[in-house]
Amino acid sequence: VQLQASGGGLVQAGGSLRLSCAASGSSSSINSMGWYRQPPGKQRELVARISADGLTYYKDSAKGRFTISRDNTKNTVYLQMNNLKPEDTAVYYCTADRRGRLPTMGGEYWGQGTQVTVSS
Repeated sequence: VQLQASGGGLVQAGGSLRLSCAASGSSSSINSMGWYRQPPGKQRELVARISADGLTYYKDSAKGRFTISRDNTKNTVYLQMNNLKPEDTAVYYCTADRRGRLPTMGGEYWGQGTQVTVSS
């Protein structure tokens, strides 16, 4: 399985970005998907995840601003990010797993990362 993330960029505080992550290869085996991020000088952290049956989980700071969704017909997961803040600046990674729920440390498959920079 290969994951290709896109949609990052530079945006001003208060702006929006939509990240996409398309799975290819044996993508039919994927059940759970999610997004992690790694801010400069910090550890990678879970931002949001979505299970095979559509249940979602968000990091506290993402609640009310970010929305994770998936299109199973396209094997793609999205992260709509609104009201972005400078502290959202990070490299964002998509991840996927064959299990129904994404493990805490992320799935068995990872995308290459996409940079999100929010200026104040």
